[in-house]
Amino acid sequence: MSAEGGEFDRTAGNDVIVVTGRSLSTPDLMPPLPVQVLSGDDLAHRRQGGLGETLAGLPGVHLDNFGGGASRPVIRGQTVPRIEILSDGANLFDVSSVSPDHAITTDPLLLDEIEILRGPVATRFGGSAGNGAINLIDSKVPKALPVGGLSGATEVRFGTGDEEKTLVGRVTAGIGPFAVHAEGSRRRSDDYDVPGAFGSDTLRDSFADSASYSFGASWITSKGYLGAAYTRQDSEYGLPGHSHEGGVCHLHGLALHCESHDIWEDPFLGADDGHTAFIKLRSERVDIRGDYDDLLPGVAHTRLRLSYTDYVHDEVDGDVLFSRYSNKVYDGRLELTHVPFLGFSGTLGVQYTHGTFSGLDYNDAHEGRVPREFVTEGAALFLTERRSFGRLDVEISARKDWREITIPFKLENYILPSLLANLPPATLDLATRTYQNVHLRNWPRSKAEPFSASLAGTLNLDDGYSISVSLSRSERMPSVREIYASSNSLATNSFETGLIKGSGSLQKYPDTIETAKAVNLTLRKATGRTRFELGIFYQDIDDYVFARFVDEESLQSGLLYRYLVYTPADATFTGIDGQISHQFSTESRLTVFGDYVRATLKEQDDHLPRIPPGRLGARYQWTRGPASADLEYYRTFAQDRVASYETRTEGYDMLNATLSYRLDVGPGKSVEFYARATNLTNELAFAHTSFVKDQSPLRGRNITLGMRHQF
Repeated sequence: MSAEGGEFDRTAGNDVIVVTGRSLSTPDLMPPLPVQVLSGDDLAHRRQGGLGETLAGLPGVHLDNFGGGASRPVIRGQTVPRIEILSDGANLFDVSSVSPDHAITTDPLLLDEIEILRGPVATRFGGSAGNGAINLIDSKVPKALPVGGLSGATEVRFGTGDEEKTLVGRVTAGIGPFAVHAEGSRRRSDDYDVPGAFGSDTLRDSFADSASYSFGASWITSKGYLGAAYTRQDSEYGLPGHSHEGGVCHLHGLALHCESHDIWEDPFLGADDGHTAFIKLRSERVDIRGDYDDLLPGVAHTRLRLSYTDYVHDEVDGDVLFSRYSNKVYDGRLELTHVPFLGFSGTLGVQYTHGTFSGLDYNDAHEGRVPREFVTEGAALFLTERRSFGRLDVEISARKDWREITIPFKLENYILPSLLANLPPATLDLATRTYQNVHLRNWPRSKAEPFSASLAGTLNLDDGYSISVSLSRSERMPSVREIYASSNSLATNSFETGLIKGSGSLQKYPDTIETAKAVNLTLRKATGRTRFELGIFYQDIDDYVFARFVDEESLQSGLLYRYLVYTPADATFTGIDGQISHQFSTESRLTVFGDYVRATLKEQDDHLPRIPPGRLGARYQWTRGPASADLEYYRTFAQDRVASYETRTEGYDMLNATLSYRLDVGPGKSVEFYARATNLTNELAFAHTSFVKDQSPLRGRNITLGMRHQF
């Protein structure tokens, strides 16, 4: 079901499925703005350990590659924090927006489908969803009683390119009006293969091990359900391309200096990079979900989403704990969909969030210092309304946020706890007053009240044609990292400074609000043997926050270590993406797809970093009885428009193929065998969107063999 209650056409063999949620004027046509959906066999065959790898290749979607353990999706040139990651309509709280080496805490192996939301339906999630929202649909809180009282699935996989070994299982049982659910997955993979032209046959430190399990239960009636679930995910994965030589890097005014002296000590004591750097992650989450019809007079549907997230990960370099990140968040969201009124149907919602984050600027965990905490408190009110005027469907959406970030003063942030215990009272009082002043000057609170709104209209024409136009204005408060960064990031080989931090002649921007004005045009044909969807977009963004290059220094290994400062600047994004397909027969179909985005910095002689290049490809799909196959080829072109500290990225060709065969073994029961081959030509390929593109190429040839059993 879509965010507005539509229905999806999940035709077997479709790689990208667009919502066919009922149009208010013509039930057979689409709503004002589509939702891309990946589900069923296509999701099962494309799934990788990371969300970015799973979605990469869909029109308009690239990936921010960081080895085998962390990959983030890039939508129309931008990734988190400008896209929002959701878990069944509720925000997913991890620290993936803080750094590209931080994994998104979801296991694609346990998802039922993935929705990519844009337009008014995404506006309800705030300015951070200005470029879209990705909704991860799972079954951990049952929404219906299983047919026959019991249902489930198992899956085993083996990958040749990284020695992947995966086991997945889930089961749902009905007990009267209650349904209970249990699921789990275990995945282990070694360093993945890369073409020999890279200089080695495998990518060092690209291994990834993970385990995830969840238990949930629901009370289910004919009008809806109310349930809860507990989920835990553990993961350990390598960080390719790292160098701990940068651990001693610091600033002298605006100059980066990477040698030990005075108080600047090397935390690794001159050790080489011959050992492994990795992240060890643990995430625990409790969800309470409810959907209920006709709960209150005048309210057609009520949706409740409550969650508590307890996340922590350690970044370990050899035998040194270099940093520890944690995030503890309480979140509540209530949505009320009213009965039709004056032809309008819509949803009013409220959200409250309270989170405590730590780890930023905490690069000396090995010394036993107490991490600085950033407390974020936010409330929001949002409204979405839709109405049909004959052939014209109109949708409006607005959201108002109130958000504040505070940094509580703790003397332990400045003086080691072991020393505090021995300070005389007079010295302790003097130190407290002194460091309180330092704290207030360097770590002021940040407060904002962003507002986002969008308007969309779809004109439904004959024969399945439609034209959609959406206008939006969204405001985004920068993330904690963008505001307060002042530390080394060994994974990205950079020293970063946030908006309110500065030294020398650097300006400070404590009250920056990123404002994006956007227009999207979508042309679509939804019926007939030939169907297409083409999207053209333009974004004009004031105070776009990006990491501006200031200085760099060459380390002993030859790797360049850079000083980056988060700076607001005006920018534009222009692009096109889409696909066209033709059904030759009931058995075969050909789809041509592609995307292109161009980003421009206004009034600056530079380009934005890590913007994906253009891409064009084709996919042939064939199905006959229990057998199916597809062959996919696309060309990712070279990226020549690079930032001052980037290098040109060569284009590459990618050839993928899938074969599957399904056996029916009883009513509602089946066994499927499949093989998914990626990069069949074993081409050396680099993702321009990656912070470590030169040190972390994409996977070489890989064949995943799998068996799925459903009952």
